[in-house]
Amino acid sequence: MSEFSVNGQSYDVYSRPDTPLIEVLRELGLKGTKLGCGNGECGACTVIVNNLAVCSCLLPLGRIIGQNIETIEGLGTPAQPHPLQRKLHESGAFQCGFCTPGMVMSLLALLRAVPQPSETDVRRAVQGNVCRCSGFKKLIDAVLEYSAGAGEAI
Repeated sequence: MSEFSVNGQSYDVYSRPDTPLIEVLRELGLKGTKLGCGNGECGACTVIVNNLAVCSCLLPLGRIIGQNIETIEGLGTPAQPHPLQRKLHESGAFQCGFCTPGMVMSLLALLRAVPQPSETDVRRAVQGNVCRCSGFKKLIDAVLEYSAGAGEAI
């Protein structure tokens, strides 16, 4: 049995310790985190574990016991998105949306650690996230604008 929390809710999961976190999240009904490559190279499965952005496809269940996991479902709703989600949407930073959950989680982890990041900080934060539809310019600009008005909750 593995005990951990996801988006503030506690879970007890009975599964093999080597089961990837992404599979556990899906079994819990949380499908916002996307499974892309399955080997940690695309960043689509990025979640936050104890304030660090990690690829959930690489993190085995046995390593999350007692940990706090945040997924895209824990940030906001379609009616009331998180301020970062709203800013990225308004800027047109994404097109198809497949990479969006992982990108948002990587950026959120950055903004919590560095509330007013430089362009280089933003680029580094998403270097493990692949987006094939849009350039990173709108995304970087949106994050820098968002952080300039960092009075909003991160």
